[in-house]
Amino acid sequence: MSRARLLSLALLVLSFASTAPAQSADIRSYIQNAWTTLRRSTDDCKTITDERHPDRKQVIYFPADQPLPAVAADLARRCNVDTRQLPKPITAPGTFDADHFSPHGLLYLPHPYIVPGGFFNEMYGWDSYFIIRGLLLDNHLDLARGMVENFFYEIEHYGSILNANRTYFLTRSQPPFLSAMVMAIYDAKPDHDWLIRAYPYIERDYHMWTSGKHLAGITGLSRYYDYGQGPTPDIAAVGDPYYAEVISALATSGIASNYQSLSSTIGPRYTVTACVTGAACAAPAQTALTADYYQGDRAMRESGFDVSNRFGPYSGKTHHFAPVCLNSLLYQTEKNLQRIAEILNRPADAKRWAERARTRQQLMEKYFWDPQKKMYFDWNFTDSARSTYEYATTFYPLWVGLASPDRARDLISNLAKFEQPGGIVMSTYDTRLQWDFPYGWAPINLITIEGLRHYHADEAANRLSRKFITMVAENFQRDGTIREKYNVVTRTTEQNVTAGYHVNVIGFGWTNATFLALWNALPNSQKPALSTAPKPASTSQRPSSSSLP
Repeated sequence: MSRARLLSLALLVLSFASTAPAQSADIRSYIQNAWTTLRRSTDDCKTITDERHPDRKQVIYFPADQPLPAVAADLARRCNVDTRQLPKPITAPGTFDADHFSPHGLLYLPHPYIVPGGFFNEMYGWDSYFIIRGLLLDNHLDLARGMVENFFYEIEHYGSILNANRTYFLTRSQPPFLSAMVMAIYDAKPDHDWLIRAYPYIERDYHMWTSGKHLAGITGLSRYYDYGQGPTPDIAAVGDPYYAEVISALATSGIASNYQSLSSTIGPRYTVTACVTGAACAAPAQTALTADYYQGDRAMRESGFDVSNRFGPYSGKTHHFAPVCLNSLLYQTEKNLQRIAEILNRPADAKRWAERARTRQQLMEKYFWDPQKKMYFDWNFTDSARSTYEYATTFYPLWVGLASPDRARDLISNLAKFEQPGGIVMSTYDTRLQWDFPYGWAPINLITIEGLRHYHADEAANRLSRKFITMVAENFQRDGTIREKYNVVTRTTEQNVTAGYHVNVIGFGWTNATFLALWNALPNSQKPALSTAPKPASTSQRPSSSSLP
């Protein structure tokens, strides 16, 4: 999820203590209480704290295109923080050099928001869609709408929806769920005037994804892209060992040269101290990763799927791909904008958005659909080749309603590749990276299951819902927490990640929301008895390919 990891067990303990309720509390009460526990506001002293640098005087930044609000002086007095304006207005991503900016700090937002969990004090881009779904199910409409207003504020004053509201995220966004957020709010409580207000912000967000550096070559599709260069500061600035771990793992696998080319055309190079022998070494060597690798690494963080081997080893080639997930969300945005235009009685706009959605659908069928494997795969537009990496984002076209009935039927026939005792697994590759086998994540389970319901595959949707719900409930009964991700093979929170995020953070916003959404969608006759632990599955599907295909 594009976040710097916890650097010590002490922070993990603090995270647990701040979010775990009493063991005896039932899971529904836990989720209801979590919306209070996970609530943050940039006018609250605790929110401004950066857990990565708790010993430093904290800084909160305000936009440069408007006067400092009265709350700035109040925060400086109450919280002993520096309150500053950004040095210049930001009108678009890539216009602010966050990589060479110091000191980094929190970016002001006018409304309270819900954070994912644990140690996070920022509002994250795509987490927030799923969190908003949960807030609406628990009747927190004002809080949910305030979070969407915060995204409008980011677009207006920070140039785009951000990965999260800290200065080192000013170079990248996260997957475009804004139109889905807006429609979730509108469907909960229709407000014609608010929809008029939302419409141009959705258009601006859409334009960012469909122009300039976010274009995937000449395909007519889009890609993930971060406007910074070199190691991302949310990793490098805190002494995080991630890049050293990548170098060591690549060297051990024998493919380090892929990311360590000596070609003068590669551009600037960045050295990292690492053991490259694959074993402990007394004198770590200075080695380097290419500028192209770092560009892919940054794009991977914008995608939210950090880390897997989906876009090459450690997804270091993410920016070379037009992804199924991103373009599905842009199709959804086009369809939502069509719907909004129809509600607002703007027929010319509605026609334009319908045509754009139809064009994207045709391009996605051309580039992504594999008729032999009967799945959607990402497209490497640099090599003009369709990926063969089997990944759960293949189900996004079901969720957004893009697939034809025949395509949907073929795709659903491949569900067994991903179905495990705890739900949908991210991929069929055991890479020991957190967004691959054997891990399952709440948002992808929700998207897959709702996609199945969209095409009337209710039996499969009910079965997968029960698997995921009972897995979360069983682990809650064990330790009183809800986690960021789960091992869906063993139905536990255990993990064995070799490079990337080693902590399974608790809280957890999108898991809480997914639990509620899946539970509410299940027919009463299908709802499991959560007081009884489910029986362990007799078999589980093992990965079909090596860790570095």
